[in-house]
Amino acid sequence: MHYQWSFGFLQRYIPLLEWGTLVTLAFTVGTIFLGLIIGLLVGLGRLTRWKLLNVPLVALTEAFRCTPLLVQIVWFYYALPVLLHIQIPAIPAAVAVLSLYTGVFYAEIFRGGIISIEAGQWDAARALGLSPWRMMQLVILPQAIRRMVPPFVNQSITQLKNTSLVSTIAVPDLLYQGTIITETTYRPLEVYTVVALIYFALLFPSTMLAQWYERKLTKGKT
Repeated sequence: MHYQWSFGFLQRYIPLLEWGTLVTLAFTVGTIFLGLIIGLLVGLGRLTRWKLLNVPLVALTEAFRCTPLLVQIVWFYYALPVLLHIQIPAIPAAVAVLSLYTGVFYAEIFRGGIISIEAGQWDAARALGLSPWRMMQLVILPQAIRRMVPPFVNQSITQLKNTSLVSTIAVPDLLYQGTIITETTYRPLEVYTVVALIYFALLFPSTMLAQWYERKLTKGKT
């Protein structure tokens, strides 16, 4: 049976799609901001030699890196309230999980960027008599940040895609709104095609920007 495509009915659902897109963007920006703070604190903590701090941070990092994000969202929303005997609303649960998830990846980027600086740079900074803070501020971080930017951009792009998983706990993001429209219209092909195109329109410019910046950095090294 030949399927008859029809997108006209979606016009009356444009407000829902617009709201879902705004929620998706808000989750992306908000969790990236919180993730950067978490990543900086965890990354710096991972650089210390104090095991009482380092070991729990390693455990936190590996717990989030080695389990699927969808499982984390579902566990945090459904299982954690049972353990704590409190109700966690969907939006705070989703924000917390997404922020922690991207935060541990940002932490590894912070840590990897700093430890990638050659030993000679550290030795030269010490030879100048710089304090640890001034050494980090003037010598190490300016070089490390240059190396951190591409993976930061790529992880942030991935975070936009990750937000689609919050629809599983009824957060009204773009995918959730698409599901609601589908249940009302029984036209999944058209609805999810439009949802996919909206995601593409949001992600493609960011991807092109990341590739342009990586090429610029590569040319700067030659």
